[in-house]
Amino acid sequence: MGAFALSLSGLALGPQATAAPEDAELAGLSEAQLSSQEQPDSGIPGVDEIRNTRNLKLIANLPKPAPFTTSSTWSDLAFQGNYAFAGNYDGFVVYDISNPRKPKVASAVLCPGSQNDISVKDDLLFLSTDSSRSDDSCTSTPLPASNKAAWEGIKIFDISDKRNPRYIKAVETKCGSHTHTLVPDKRGKNAYLYVSSYGPNAEFPDCQPPHDLISIVKVPLKKPTEASLLSEKVMFPDGGNPGRDGTVETGYVRATSGCHDITVYPSKDLAAGACMGDGVLWNISDRENPREINRVQDDVNFAFWHSATFNNAGTKVIFTDELGGGGAPTCKASIAPTRGANGLYDITGRGDGRKLEFRSYYKIPRHQAETENCVAHNGSLIPVQGRDIMVQSWYQGGISVFDFTDTRNPREIAWFERGPLPNGAGGGTWSAYYYNGHIFSSDMAKGLDVLDLRDPRTVTAKFIRVGELNVQTQGAYRDLFPRR
Repeated sequence: MGAFALSLSGLALGPQATAAPEDAELAGLSEAQLSSQEQPDSGIPGVDEIRNTRNLKLIANLPKPAPFTTSSTWSDLAFQGNYAFAGNYDGFVVYDISNPRKPKVASAVLCPGSQNDISVKDDLLFLSTDSSRSDDSCTSTPLPASNKAAWEGIKIFDISDKRNPRYIKAVETKCGSHTHTLVPDKRGKNAYLYVSSYGPNAEFPDCQPPHDLISIVKVPLKKPTEASLLSEKVMFPDGGNPGRDGTVETGYVRATSGCHDITVYPSKDLAAGACMGDGVLWNISDRENPREINRVQDDVNFAFWHSATFNNAGTKVIFTDELGGGGAPTCKASIAPTRGANGLYDITGRGDGRKLEFRSYYKIPRHQAETENCVAHNGSLIPVQGRDIMVQSWYQGGISVFDFTDTRNPREIAWFERGPLPNGAGGGTWSAYYYNGHIFSSDMAKGLDVLDLRDPRTVTAKFIRVGELNVQTQGAYRDLFPRR
């Protein structure tokens, strides 16, 4: 689960700042040369073979540590100071990234409950549980959702000691918590969690249809053990998109019954909801009562509105389409480049008259193998001076860096990928986020990857430092080199 969550640290930089030596080596190359791969294109890479553009290189990998196993699926990332927090379906890992080339495991917490979507705020860590469990403990066992005693929702940990996180509170939410978005209040006293969930069923006592809502959890920051469910806010009183049947090959639309993910831009009082069959722009000036400004649908090319990212100015939104649910090979030649892709939208107008205006699609230009699950997934802005540039995961399609300054003509400028996993296994990168000078990737099968992006077009990002990053809680980065 986009961009910068907290304020920037002090910087003593000015217009005289220069590129690092590695960037200078690339400065004379054309954009086409910068974006070309180091070896000739010979089709799909071999099993586990790494390929990349010359400006994006893997500098570290940490495989999954004990007590986790190869079957523990790595999911989302959050950051704070010199630490990265990686959720997985069996718990989470705290990584010491003070040296990005040599990351270390600070702690590993076993606490099963897919998908353990993760965020952090000060001394608190939040996890989403979206699988029915016997109770809210970290020793729970699976229990059918048809059982009224089953539990799903939000778990809260105290992370004041990064080497010894402590579980302190749980809040149950309808249909569980597939993802959640941390929304700070305007006075710094509370944090709100906008909980996204879906998949209602008449046989599930705690997840009844139509489930046209998001759950809002309120967390008093000084008394987190008093966290509670504030409301179940109905966001689709008209039912939302009714959906359309079909297949990955022929096309389909998932009916709206909740949201998959929400990205907020608190300083601009905006939120973008990726809600199954709908993309929505909300006003969140009242954190407890988000209200719709505009809603869009794309029943031709979008199957499942999955996530959203604003540009730094808050004038554009990128929505992703998770065609095939993340488990299908949708980056092959038989699937159109407008499907399983990003949809790029400009925000036009002002106030309540703002609208999402479609501009174009972006999809990685490399075809993947029939065994490779590949589709647009989680990414973040790279804080680049004067341009809108994003890094994004594509499961086994790897990592793509692209420039969407012109939303009608997005262009890839760097990429990294591994060849198919052995024996047709599923996996790939779940999230790829830029944090304090490096790209960190949570690979479902491989663990934590750290990559270095060295490119004159992105060099200003190297100077940006933030204290905390939850990607779905976007914060503005200031102009390092304003025009005079």
